[in-house]
Amino acid sequence: MASMAQEQTKDQIQDKNSPAPAEKSTKRGPDDDVVGKVYDSRLMRRLFGYLSPYKLQAAISAVATLLKAASDVAGPYFVLVAVDTYLAPSGNPGWLGRHLSRTPLTGITELGLLYLAALSFTFALEFVQTYLMQWTGQKIMFDLRSQIFRHLQRMHIAFYDRNPVGRLVTRITSDVDALNEMFTSGVLAIFEDVFSLTAIIITMLKLSWPLALLTLSVVPLIVYATQLFRKYVRDSYRRQRAATAKINSFTQEYVSGMAVVQLFNRERRAFRDFSAVNLENKIAWTDAIFAYALYYPVVEFLSSIAIALVIWRGGLAVLDTDKFFWLSHHLYRLPSGSSAYSIFGNTVTLGILIAFIQYAQRFFRPIQDLSDKYNILQAAMAASERIFKLLDTAPEIVTPALPIPGDHSGSIEFSNVWFTYQKISESEQVILASTSDPARDLPDIEWVLRGVSFTISPDETAAIVGHTGAGKTTITALMMRFYDVQSGTVLVDGVDVRNQDLNLLRRRFGVVLQDSFLFSGTIAQNIRLGSAHITDAEIENAAEEVNLADFIRTLPGQFSEPVLERGSTLSTGQKQLVSFARALAHRPGILILDEATSSVDTETELRVESALARMITGRTSVVIAHRLSTIQRADTILVMHKGRLREQGTHQQLLAHRGLYYKLYQLQYKDQEIGHALPVSA
Repeated sequence: MASMAQEQTKDQIQDKNSPAPAEKSTKRGPDDDVVGKVYDSRLMRRLFGYLSPYKLQAAISAVATLLKAASDVAGPYFVLVAVDTYLAPSGNPGWLGRHLSRTPLTGITELGLLYLAALSFTFALEFVQTYLMQWTGQKIMFDLRSQIFRHLQRMHIAFYDRNPVGRLVTRITSDVDALNEMFTSGVLAIFEDVFSLTAIIITMLKLSWPLALLTLSVVPLIVYATQLFRKYVRDSYRRQRAATAKINSFTQEYVSGMAVVQLFNRERRAFRDFSAVNLENKIAWTDAIFAYALYYPVVEFLSSIAIALVIWRGGLAVLDTDKFFWLSHHLYRLPSGSSAYSIFGNTVTLGILIAFIQYAQRFFRPIQDLSDKYNILQAAMAASERIFKLLDTAPEIVTPALPIPGDHSGSIEFSNVWFTYQKISESEQVILASTSDPARDLPDIEWVLRGVSFTISPDETAAIVGHTGAGKTTITALMMRFYDVQSGTVLVDGVDVRNQDLNLLRRRFGVVLQDSFLFSGTIAQNIRLGSAHITDAEIENAAEEVNLADFIRTLPGQFSEPVLERGSTLSTGQKQLVSFARALAHRPGILILDEATSSVDTETELRVESALARMITGRTSVVIAHRLSTIQRADTILVMHKGRLREQGTHQQLLAHRGLYYKLYQLQYKDQEIGHALPVSA
């Protein structure tokens, strides 16, 4: 498919629709600036659909979260009972104190054991909750990434023409990570914080509602600070996501084209461009760090004020309790049990004051956590919106509901085909359906093919020649239905390609491109390419037939020799020979050779010609070549010029016609005569 991108007309269209270079670094993608709501019920329902296979684990984790929130309240209460019952008796031991030993040493020991049991129970619950939710989060990430990758495999080729690879990689990595964070430390943690806050508030109100109001008095200030923090961080997170997508796209593009960068000494310019994108990311993160560095001390300061108020008023109450307790015994003889000082109708003891300080400290931790969870939830909503937008993008080229199988004859027919890489609007489609001359009635469309009609008979070898941008590679792409024509029909095996099963249709083709693409793995895996029906013997035979086996046997691992990404350990010619072996091993009914011998030397090309003769025997073959000497024996030659089929015939017929093919041949022959081959590019 790399050679398809080299079509001149297509490049012109993309350049026309793309932004100017100066704008490229600042323009955001269509979905990079999606901020997202804090909570979107529609998105949340879809997200929880991924949780349903693991609902048992999620339910156990939720129960553990609730029990943990309840057990967190028990610790300060045990301290209260210990102080008011044994250390500074207030005369009211409470329900727990009445069930403990009256001996202080024994009672303190019992409370210590209860406290230890509560801590152990909390530890066990936290382990269960953390392990199960992390396990569930990883399962959901696995399922979601698998679904996204399967969806990307089903998308049409035009989708990748419009979407940078880096942005798609961001969807399957960073955005899925954001959802994992929501499932593992977002939703359930929010519930845990809410339950903890609720339990602590109820307990504090029950112990002393005036002190509880003092503790809650700073909450409005914390809420106001939190709102400012969220607003500031929200914009920072949006810029972070946009910058991350840009970095991924930029890095993928420039690493893939590093040879060109170094060849033209573009390292400094590329580094400056990358630094500009990287700077956006750094500034966004710096702003977020500044917001966090300011927000947490503010919350800590306000919570410290609340605790100070509790100590002040509660401490006064405890001191007054001591004074009145002394007066009651020496002056007024107040009834026993009435010695505790009352503020606004609530008694405050030393145990209550100590417990209140602990509850106040625990009260402000969930408030701080909720701010983080707010950001996690918002990032997850934005990530899910982008992911579901990708998943909801339907492939434009799909197998019809009732596919019609071909006759496997190998025939190919184009009938008045008009094609462009541009998007056709509905109004333009109406005009196109009713016109006999789309070029006249739709002058704004850059047509790549203009009314092309031809027939390639079964087992026939057809060659396509023409200048760059004439539409040669586009013709082969339409045969395999990588794109749909806007007008006309393309028939393969006697059936319109739009009516055939896509998998069966493309299985009929074997393709060798000018730019051979190899995957990470071994040489054998690159020849087999996942087709389990191809045996090791067939792989070796295919390599023998294209004169590749001798080279493979010189490698340490032979057919198991590792191949790095894009075949970087092999030469261009060797990669092309592997592509020949791959096409031959799959025994296709129709063979497409797109500049297939352009990257091999003359000696290798001569050795490959015998293999090509065997490959094209008994099957329909379509050859795109700029060296006309390689196609002279073709059964028919199609001469393309500016998207139109200008001439068709055999080599001798076209020479006798003295048309465009004759001029191409004369030009190439003349250049070869003077020893300076000037190839006519495909």
